[in-house]
Amino acid sequence: MSERFTKSAARNIFYGGSGFFFLVFLSLTAQSHWHILNRSTDTATLSPSVVNGKTIWEKNACINCHSLLGEGAYFAPELGNVWVRYGGKKDPKGARESLIAWIQSQPTGIEGRRQMPHFNLSDQDLNDLVDFLEWTSRINTQGWPPNDAG
Repeated sequence: MSERFTKSAARNIFYGGSGFFFLVFLSLTAQSHWHILNRSTDTATLSPSVVNGKTIWEKNACINCHSLLGEGAYFAPELGNVWVRYGGKKDPKGARESLIAWIQSQPTGIEGRRQMPHFNLSDQDLNDLVDFLEWTSRINTQGWPPNDAG
């Protein structure tokens, strides 16, 4: 250790550096919190039915088989863009009816295919779940998933 780099200088660098990086950490945490509340969440379209749809999603553990915006299991298809895949942008009513009919028809009993359990959801729950999936499809995911197939 050189004569110029004393214990006192090392201590000052340690405390100064720790304080600096702690302030950087606090600033980034505050910025992330602000970004989540003000920019990345579409609160204007966050209706009670969307909130209930998310509750249904969580209560039935859909994420144990499906992924949503890349988060979750990969046993079943990604559902972040299922609204788009079912044509929801061009024909919202048709997409809603198709999604509900598909969910209600499960399990199909076709040999060799993955089967989704039947959840006995009410018509209101099904509509709320579809509202949640529609709301999810409008999140700016910066290109995720990379294709419509999920």
